[in-house]
Amino acid sequence: MPVLLTPYLSFRDEARAAMEFYQSIFGGELRLDTFGDFDASEDPAEAEKIMHGHLVAGDLNLMGADTPNEMPFEAGTNFAVSLSGEPEDEARLREYWDRLIEDGAATVELETSPWGDAFGMLVDRYGIQWMVAIGRPSPAAPTERAHEPSAPERPAEG
Repeated sequence: MPVLLTPYLSFRDEARAAMEFYQSIFGGELRLDTFGDFDASEDPAEAEKIMHGHLVAGDLNLMGADTPNEMPFEAGTNFAVSLSGEPEDEARLREYWDRLIEDGAATVELETSPWGDAFGMLVDRYGIQWMVAIGRPSPAAPTERAHEPSAPERPAEG
């Protein structure tokens, strides 16, 4: 899978409605995960807020989420650029991270997230917010036994 560059929109309590609205325009498949799905908030009032929304409509990708209550939110500054890929893209994505963070600052360190992917957020030297997500490796297929040891042969009774 190629590395994707995707707009990521932030909302204050309107991510579900906004993402469903965009789906009504662009079509496609919409996935909405809540903070409660991942036990990602200590505030029970945030359990049904959208932690991650992803709309895929053909070759169009749009992501969005609700901003947690403890984080500032200002309409007009509510976007970021998301770089995402699979485990085989990890070196490339980490290089992008390292270069983007020069003279910038991490707001969330690039490390394993509660949902299993490596994830981090930074603001680059120009004030642009970036998110980097590296998919987790698929679980290995169960190994099959080539041979089970056979029972020892018994001597023939004579």
